[in-house]
Amino acid sequence: MLQCFHADLHVHTCLSPCADIIMSPLRIVQRSKKLKLDIIGICDHNSAENAAATIRAAEHSSVTVLPGMEIASAEEVHVLALFEKTDDVLAMQGFVYQHLPNTSNDPHLFGEQVIANEFDDFLGFHERMLMTATDIPLHTLVQKVHKYNGIAIASHADRPSFGLYGQLGFVPPDLELDAMELSPHISYEQAIIQFPDMIQFPVISSSDAHHLDDIGKNEIQLWLAEPTFSEIQKALKKEDGRKIEEQKRAHED
Repeated sequence: MLQCFHADLHVHTCLSPCADIIMSPLRIVQRSKKLKLDIIGICDHNSAENAAATIRAAEHSSVTVLPGMEIASAEEVHVLALFEKTDDVLAMQGFVYQHLPNTSNDPHLFGEQVIANEFDDFLGFHERMLMTATDIPLHTLVQKVHKYNGIAIASHADRPSFGLYGQLGFVPPDLELDAMELSPHISYEQAIIQFPDMIQFPVISSSDAHHLDDIGKNEIQLWLAEPTFSEIQKALKKEDGRKIEEQKRAHED
C-alpha cells in the first residue's frame, strides 16, 4: 500500500560556506522531525563530508536522510546529486575534488566550511574553497552521477544564477537529467509557461535551505511504499503508482 511522505531534497549544512553556522547535522534532523518531514536530502556545495553525520543523527528518528551534493559544472550549472549509499556519494565526492580549483577558502569573504558530527560537535574546517565551479562539463557530470548509482537533478533550474536556464538558456540535447528542481520563487504553472521544454522532465520543489527556518518551506509529497531511495526513483519515473506532488508550506513554530 502506498503512503504519502513529505520530502525536502535540498538542504545545506554548515559545511556550505553560504549556510548558517548552526546548520549542524543534529539540528537539521531535529528541525526536520519537528516539521514532520519524512525524507531530506543533504546537498552541500561540491562536498558530502557532513552527509554521513546527518544520517547517523537521524538513526533513531522518523527522518530518512539521503546523502548528496550540489555540484557546480564547468558551465556553472548547479546539479543535485542524490545517492542511496554513503560509499557512492563519497566516490562522487572524490571525483569532484579532482576537478575543483586548488584554491583555499577565504572564510571572511565566503564563510566558514564547518565539518561536524552527529552530536553537534564541530570537528574542523574544510580548507579548500567549495563555493566555486568544477571543470566538469555538464554532460559528464550527469553521467558520473549515474555511474555512481545516483539521481541527477537540475538545481533551481529557473534561477538566473546557477540555474540551468539562467546559465544556458535551454536544455542541452541528450542531457539525461532525472528531474528539474524549481526554486521557491516560482510555481510549476509559471515555470512551464516560461520554460516549455521543462515539461519533459519530472519537476520537484525544494527549500534549498541555508537556515533552519527555511527547511521544509518548499517540499514535495511522495507517494511511496516506503521512504527509500529506490522508491523515490520509481516515483520520478511514475512506476507502479508511485508519484510526486508539489506542496508549499508556511511553517509556524
